[in-house]
Amino acid sequence: MPADVGTKVITGHFGDEEQKKIAVYEQRGGYRNLKKALRMQPAVIKSEVKASNLRGRGGAGFPTGVKWGFLPKDAHEVYLVCNADESEPGTCKDRELIYWDPHQLIEGMVISAFAIGATGNNYIYIRGEMMREYQVLIAALDEARAKGYLGKNILGSGFDCDIHVHRGAGAYICGEETALLNSLEGKRGQPRLKPPFPAIVGVFGKPTIVNNVESLSNIPAIIDKGGEWFAGLGVGRSGGTRIVCVSGHVEKPGIYELPMTLTMRQIIDDVCGGVWKGRKVKAVIPGGTSMPPLAEDELDVVCEFDALMTSERIRPVEYLAGKKFDMGGGRELRTMAGSGGIVVMDDQTDIVRACWRIMHFYYHESCGQCTPCREGTGWLQAVCKKILDGEGKMADVDLLGTIAEGIAGNSICALGEAAAWPMMGFLTKFRNEFYERCVDYDPAVAPPPLAPLPGPEADDEGEDEAGGEGAAA
Repeated sequence: MPADVGTKVITGHFGDEEQKKIAVYEQRGGYRNLKKALRMQPAVIKSEVKASNLRGRGGAGFPTGVKWGFLPKDAHEVYLVCNADESEPGTCKDRELIYWDPHQLIEGMVISAFAIGATGNNYIYIRGEMMREYQVLIAALDEARAKGYLGKNILGSGFDCDIHVHRGAGAYICGEETALLNSLEGKRGQPRLKPPFPAIVGVFGKPTIVNNVESLSNIPAIIDKGGEWFAGLGVGRSGGTRIVCVSGHVEKPGIYELPMTLTMRQIIDDVCGGVWKGRKVKAVIPGGTSMPPLAEDELDVVCEFDALMTSERIRPVEYLAGKKFDMGGGRELRTMAGSGGIVVMDDQTDIVRACWRIMHFYYHESCGQCTPCREGTGWLQAVCKKILDGEGKMADVDLLGTIAEGIAGNSICALGEAAAWPMMGFLTKFRNEFYERCVDYDPAVAPPPLAPLPGPEADDEGEDEAGGEGAAA
């Protein structure tokens, strides 16, 4: 039976060029929820967002309402920053949200700014290469100011809010929220030591909330229909829908807004028409290339944050029938939903080559601030290339695992893990393909077993992965 692709909360107007115009947006109910929000108490808005179970859509998956709650109660100057520095390989949803429905993002930002007390100037940090989206966004902001949705005393409410766009220069690391804030201030885009976290000391030294484009775009719908409604669209601790960007070896790659009750296998087979050329799946990266891959026998898991980290299977049939199931326990998949970049690799994929390309990317994008990441990513790509070129030895495969373990948990930001986690995942699930490329490989001799390597842990502080929301929660 084909999968039910469910409700479209924020992508319903994709493909409609008229949606960019403020007059059309208003005719379709746009800015109605801003008017509603301005009549609400900020605490009520925050309560609705918390009840919605909206989790950060850029990588970390941290609850948005909880993150807002980290702001000091006595803060007199607060900033809201939208992370549009989408740079995680395999991820391309935020640019489309900006291009097709820019006023939805603007409305979500103004509502959020009102809720957290971010009076005055707030910012959208957009990846510099997104010139098409930048131009659409600037035009939409001008329209919003002209209609009184931005600026002083918005709609007579007494609330002041303006939004300014800051263009980045194409650095993956600036998707990490503290590197983004440094860049926004005109400094070198390098991550900051934490604590203090941005909610305490953010841009210009003031309390700051950094949220992703997709996260903020969902806010108007939550105000419209309530947090309980939004939570009901999701599953477990995750409310709403997910936008996934499916690329690689499928018949119909694309950007899809889907319910989180769909399994990875259903997304590939039912939504994307299956693997191309009649081939089979070998591996799937579930959330951008910084996430460990899933093997073919792990695809019957729903595309929900907790499920991809901890559970073996969550069957949508049981969910839809109202049966209770455990989000945790079972087989630990040790990966993450990340930024929604699903990359499908067919059974003819050269895993060693794919892994080397990923390692080379993170080596190139490391800011060089901390030694484990700066040196470790260089070694990972170099040893991978040695094996790829047929010059490696079996001991080099074990060396890759040692290097990855040395990076994970030892860098200032998550870019180190962005390289270490996929390396660990590929080694754990496809190590024989690495051994077979080594000059001293003997098929008659069983290779030594490789102990399961550690993978991602849930982020309890609401931090972001480098580049995924770039990766803001």
